[in-house]
Amino acid sequence: MTKAIRIHATGGPDVMVMEDVVLPVPATGEVRVRNHAIGLNFIDIYFRQGDYPAPLPFTPGHEGAGEVVALGKGVDGFRIGDRVAYVSTLGSYAQERNVDAKALIKLPKSISYEMGAAMMLKGLTAQYLLRRTFKVKEGDTILVHAAAGGVGLLLCQWGKALGAHVIGTVGSEAKAKLARKAGAKHVINYNEDDFAARVKKITKGALCDVVYDGVGKTTFLGSLDCLRPMGMFVSFGSASGAIDAFNIGLLAQKGSLFATRPSLFTYIARREDYEASAKDLMKAISRGDVSIPIHARYKLEDAVQAHEALAGRATTGAAVLIP
Repeated sequence: MTKAIRIHATGGPDVMVMEDVVLPVPATGEVRVRNHAIGLNFIDIYFRQGDYPAPLPFTPGHEGAGEVVALGKGVDGFRIGDRVAYVSTLGSYAQERNVDAKALIKLPKSISYEMGAAMMLKGLTAQYLLRRTFKVKEGDTILVHAAAGGVGLLLCQWGKALGAHVIGTVGSEAKAKLARKAGAKHVINYNEDDFAARVKKITKGALCDVVYDGVGKTTFLGSLDCLRPMGMFVSFGSASGAIDAFNIGLLAQKGSLFATRPSLFTYIARREDYEASAKDLMKAISRGDVSIPIHARYKLEDAVQAHEALAGRATTGAAVLIP
């Protein structure tokens, strides 16, 4: 018997309830993990609201970190007591859960359980965005929307470490300070300024090589105006709502632009890619290029409060649930 957050009908934060759940014995290829920390992400809200469909009832959450407490048949490479982190299918808002062993990464002692839980989805997202979707190199100019958010702060840090000129957008002066500290050379408050006009001025008309946009609907068109000819628009989230359908000819009109809507789970679908991405991320952490400060901690039973804060954009950086 374990305790888990369950959702029986999609809707607002109050649809989440704590319940006792009986976990089956780990199936072949599965590992049971006792979570020490659970990652909190905007994608959890999309599932809770029903924006992304899931069979009801379900336990939300995709990432966590903890220790191996039981092994299913056929599991190689893991032992009881191993420290692990994972990004996987739904089910992490729980004291314990069964996870496919292919979703586990061994967690070195130098990385805490809280950082392990917070680094997987956000950190691996930053990794593929910067290192694979658009391979950032020294001298590139990158625009990061929501630069004080969980992924945004990592993009600022890692982008700077790669030698890029980082421009960030935020919604308040407090968030601007966080983005500057993380490595954004220029920060634009989109509540006070036209960010596209500011980007043009900052870059003296050269514009950006890539825009990383986790905001969506409200920033889409302005983002295209921030790109140099043949630049790339990368949409990886929809915090303000999904981008409406648009005439693809707009990309030609704006300068033969590229646009993509990538997903982490596509980029880590192959085990070898998953391991390589995690290794690259942990190297960046060990070098000090990337740090993942935990700015908010909530008890598992306070998941409703955590979602309210996340949806209200009252959080910065990473937040975790503690079972």
